Amino acid sequence: MKFLLSDFVGGCVGLFFAFLLQLLTIFTLNLQTFSELAFSFTFTFEIFYKSLLFSLIMGFFGSVLPAFRVARKNILEALRVI
Repeated sequence: MKFLLSDFVGGCVGLFFAFLLQLLTIFTLNLQTFSELAFSFTFTFEIFYKSLLFSLIMGFFGSVLPAFRVARKNILEALRVI
């Protein structure tokens, strides 16, 4: 279960940097019409929980499934791969 803790911490770090994106306003310029488009990132609770859930699910598949595969192998054979 420690993999879920590390995935949670990684998701929180990612959310912190995503939260900082609210402070930026991004501009783009169309050189043919000389029009400018400005947009900014809006951090909502929906983005928060979906991102955290995604990081936990990806961590689960990245940690648990390989562990099950290695658990079925002989100990010497599993150590030989390392």
